[in-house]
Amino acid sequence: VRLVESGGGLVQAGGSLRLSCTISGSTDSIDAIAWYRQPPGKQRELVAAVNSASSTYFASSVKGRFTISREYAKNTVYLQMNNLKPEDTAVYYCYSGVLHTWGQGTQVTVSS
Repeated sequence: VRLVESGGGLVQAGGSLRLSCTISGSTDSIDAIAWYRQPPGKQRELVAAVNSASSTYFASSVKGRFTISREYAKNTVYLQMNNLKPEDTAVYYCYSGVLHTWGQGTQVTVSS
């Protein structure tokens, strides 16, 4: 089973990016997905999550700017990030709560 993130890049403050987390394996594996990020020199932190009941969680720092969705047909979970700020700069990882597996991460850099 593999989790592969994509969609990171360099964007100016106020811009948007959509991260994707595609999972190989059973469709059950996208039932519980979390997005974490690790800013430079800091610990990894939880950003957003969705569970099997489609309940969502967002860190206070991203609430109102980030949304999470999933597409079972593509076995993919998305993190839509709007109104990005320089403090959102980090490596973003997805994590499967069912498979207990991490992706390799994708870099997001927001310039001021």
